[in-house]
Amino acid sequence: MSFSSRELPVFFVRDIPVYGEAILAPMDGYSDWPFRSICRALGSAMSYTEFVKAEDIVRNFRRVRAKLTYEEAERPVVFQIYGDEPSVLLEAALIAQDLGPDIIDINMGCPAKSIAHRGCGVGLMRTPQKVGQIFATLSARLRVPVTGKMRLGWEDCLNYKEVARIAEENGAALIAVHGRTKQQGYAGQADWNAIAEVKALLKIPVVGNGDVRRVEDIARMKQMTGCDAVMIGRGAIANPWIFARLDREQVPPEQVRETMQRHLERNIAFYGREDGERLFRKHAMQYLGLHRFDRETRKAILKRHPAGEFAGVLAAIQAQMQVNAEAFIHAPDR
Repeated sequence: MSFSSRELPVFFVRDIPVYGEAILAPMDGYSDWPFRSICRALGSAMSYTEFVKAEDIVRNFRRVRAKLTYEEAERPVVFQIYGDEPSVLLEAALIAQDLGPDIIDINMGCPAKSIAHRGCGVGLMRTPQKVGQIFATLSARLRVPVTGKMRLGWEDCLNYKEVARIAEENGAALIAVHGRTKQQGYAGQADWNAIAEVKALLKIPVVGNGDVRRVEDIARMKQMTGCDAVMIGRGAIANPWIFARLDREQVPPEQVRETMQRHLERNIAFYGREDGERLFRKHAMQYLGLHRFDRETRKAILKRHPAGEFAGVLAAIQAQMQVNAEAFIHAPDR
């Protein structure tokens, strides 16, 4: 039984029950439907899409429609959108809502310069009153709950408590907090104490994010912060089985092979064979732990292969990995 199928909800997002305490974080280029659906099946309690630009939804919806693909088994499904104009965000959210998500989430955490320095993502945190306007506007007009994912702010403006409070007062149904500043990006140590401060301040559910890499970190973050659930990003890219409460070294080789094959098949079905295989290479590096391998082996994964050959390359590499592992186990003491 997956950890997301408990009898009693762990918490509610307004009236939507959530049956688990570990959630795949929305990540541009990673939390697409193929990977997201696999993590959901392994136990991720909610499905957040990659972020989608509000202006693109309004003006060029066909271009971004695929990012909002989901399957019923993923529910609750969260569409994450970003922008800096309340009216455009509302128009985009109303369009996206017709696709049937359970929740609309506002990205207030992306630290990329191309996003943040034009007032979107974590750039929104520099304008708390605009944050309030966005949540008030969307909460009044949408049928579904509106949530937000934020950071601690900018190093010269650590206003996470103010922004969280304003979001709640204006209708936010949940806040996820990545315990890093804009300047930290994904480096340094996440501040779990700050997440605890937000949890103590709000009545709505709070999800903690940052530095959850092993199964024990899930319970440790919940205990230290009091948060309702834990969001896992980079730790899940390297080990999607964390949602099944397995650290990477505990995953049997056969399970790795089956998950890789399923993921590759979904990538091909979703993107087409050429793009599906190309976009899967970054996942294959993680699944096989190829950062530990020699340069030639890594190049075999990263280079282009004729359509249809990529699965065979992966199978051969994994078979050799299994042989090496068994030889090490049965080797005489030195």
